[in-house]
Amino acid sequence: MRPFTLSFFLFLSAGSGFVARAEMALFMEEPFATFGRLNPTGHAAIYLSHVCAATPVTLRRCGPDEPGVVISRYHLVGGYDWLAIPLLPYLYAVDRPEDIPARIDARTEELLRDRYRRDNLREIVPDSPTGKPPDGNWIELLGAAYDRRIYALEVDTTEEQDDRLIEQFNSARNRECFNLLFRNCAGFARRMVDFYYPHAAGRSSVLDLGLATPKKLAKSLIRYGRRHPDSGFRAYVIAQIPGLPRSKEIRGVLESLLSGPEYTLPVMAVHPLLLGGVAVAYVTRSFLPGRPHFPGNIGVSLDPAEIPQKLAFEDRSAQAGAD
Repeated sequence: MRPFTLSFFLFLSAGSGFVARAEMALFMEEPFATFGRLNPTGHAAIYLSHVCAATPVTLRRCGPDEPGVVISRYHLVGGYDWLAIPLLPYLYAVDRPEDIPARIDARTEELLRDRYRRDNLREIVPDSPTGKPPDGNWIELLGAAYDRRIYALEVDTTEEQDDRLIEQFNSARNRECFNLLFRNCAGFARRMVDFYYPHAAGRSSVLDLGLATPKKLAKSLIRYGRRHPDSGFRAYVIAQIPGLPRSKEIRGVLESLLSGPEYTLPVMAVHPLLLGGVAVAYVTRSFLPGRPHFPGNIGVSLDPAEIPQKLAFEDRSAQAGAD
C-alpha cells in the first residue's frame, strides 16, 4: 500500500494552510476492455469539490475536510439515472489515500470494489442470490483509475451555484433514462457543465454526428477556458494504476468509424463512397487552424495522494504566485 504522504497531511490540515475553493471538473475517461474497443468514445463524469453525497442519490454541502463527489449517469444501476460517489472511492474504491495500492490486479480490484459496495452501496447494489458480488455496471462506480487514465478539466464555481445544483438534484426525479445515443453519460455531463457555465459545452454535428461525446465536451471546455481566463481553467491527468491492461485512446464518433476494421470494413461493404466522405469530413474538421487537439499535453500528472489536495484544497495564493 502507498505511504501516508506529506501532501495528504496538508490536505487534512486545509484550515491552517490551504484555502478551500469551489470547483467543478469534467472527468474525461479513456475506454477499456471489450466494450471500449467496440465503443472507444470513453466515459464522462463530473467532479464537484464542495458538493458531497448524503447518500448515493442525495447531495449536500461538504464539510471542511471532505474532498467532494463524482456524479455521472449510469445504465442499469439500481434504476437510477445518476449516482454520486465520493472522490477517492470513485477513483480507487477506498476511503483513505494510504490504502491505494501501488499496483492492482483483477482479484484485488474485485475485492476492493465489493468491500466498498457491501459497506456503502448494498441498498442500491444488493448481493447476488449466491451471496457473491452481483454482475452489472455497478463496477463503474468504483475504482475507475484502476481501469482508465482520466483527464480532469477543472473550472471555478461559486457556493451559490453549488447550492442551486444541490436543490435541483435533490428535488428532481431520479429514475433511469440512459440511452447510448441520446441520453448518455456525456449528455448528462454536458448539461452539468452548462449549468455552471452556459454555452461552454458543445457538440459536433459533423465529427460526432450530433451526438454528445466526452472528447467533444473536453475540447469545448478547453476552448472556453482559453477564451475566459476568469473561469480559472486548470487541467490534470489522473494516471491509471499499473497492473491491468492499459486503457485506450479516447475517440470521437467519426474517429471510431476510421479506427479499425471492425468499423471500416462494414461501412465499405455498404457504400465505399460513404467511408471516403467520413474520412474527408474528419480530416477537414479536425485539423483546421485554431482547433484544440486533445488529449495531447494538456495537464499535470497527479500522484494518487495528491489528488484531494490538488483538485479540492490547493492553495490559491500559492498557485497565483507560481503562475
